[in-house]
Amino acid sequence: MIQIRNLTKKYEKLTAVDDLSLDIGENEIFGLLGPNGAGKTTVIHMLATLLKPTSGSATVSNFDIIKESAKVRASIGIVFQVPSSDDLLTGYENLKIHAFLYGVPSHIREKRINDALELVGLVERKNDQVKKYSGGMRRRLEIARGLIHEPNVLFLDEPTLGLDPTSRETMWKYIQKLVKEKNMSIILTTHYMEEADLLCNRIGIIDKGKIIALGTPSELKSKLHGDIVRLKTKDDKTDITPLKNLHFIHKIESVDGYIILNVDDAKRNIPEILKIIDTEYVEYTSPTLNDVFLKLTGRTIKEQAEGGFMERYVQYDRH
Repeated sequence: MIQIRNLTKKYEKLTAVDDLSLDIGENEIFGLLGPNGAGKTTVIHMLATLLKPTSGSATVSNFDIIKESAKVRASIGIVFQVPSSDDLLTGYENLKIHAFLYGVPSHIREKRINDALELVGLVERKNDQVKKYSGGMRRRLEIARGLIHEPNVLFLDEPTLGLDPTSRETMWKYIQKLVKEKNMSIILTTHYMEEADLLCNRIGIIDKGKIIALGTPSELKSKLHGDIVRLKTKDDKTDITPLKNLHFIHKIESVDGYIILNVDDAKRNIPEILKIIDTEYVEYTSPTLNDVFLKLTGRTIKEQAEGGFMERYVQYDRH
């Protein structure tokens, strides 16, 4: 559905996207993850023909983003971070205007509007002004608007930003429903790691304009080799050399006064570690996408919305 070859975007001395090559298939939810300034928004803007690349090429729905930009725009839908629906109009009126703008034929216009409203669960509120909608309802209306012309590709830029946990989970169900019922590909950007883990068939982690990791969520997490154990010793001078002799420990690091271990089956093997090292406490978790990102970039993705994902740890308190 999308083919990208050596795509590059430069701004004087800054290279925002650096020689990017990537294929995204039909009926795929592809997650593009990265910190602010990594280049993900620039990639989307080039694919949506909002920016011209400095070099390289790309096709969307088999249309060249430079030579056939009008056809590309007709084949895509975009839901931006900031809602752009008119607050004073009703949900129905917003969709009707969008249908006019995209040239949806009059004999199918009403059906398209009703189908989109039904898909996102807004039929009963279609005649209410948008200013009376909740945050979750507004995001769903934005998605409905992006679907009016039945695009082959839908770009979702932070689709659940600012939503409460319940609304976020509802939005996830609608996104999964889109791929199943509308036979489309979705390119998703998000700062919520659990969102990417749940929704995406594949994930590309981008940093400094380059894809630094690509694969399914499971494939990316498997690269960390086992569970992650984080422990604090009672004495900073404690000798941790004996840990190196344990066959189930793959990696030992010291970070901010803590000892970080990659351990096979931590639940079973932590007691063996505690026999060797005198600790104040120890905690463990299975690898997350956030752990993958931290390993690859040396930093975590900074979440920009309230209600961010909190990693859950099982703790062994020695006291």
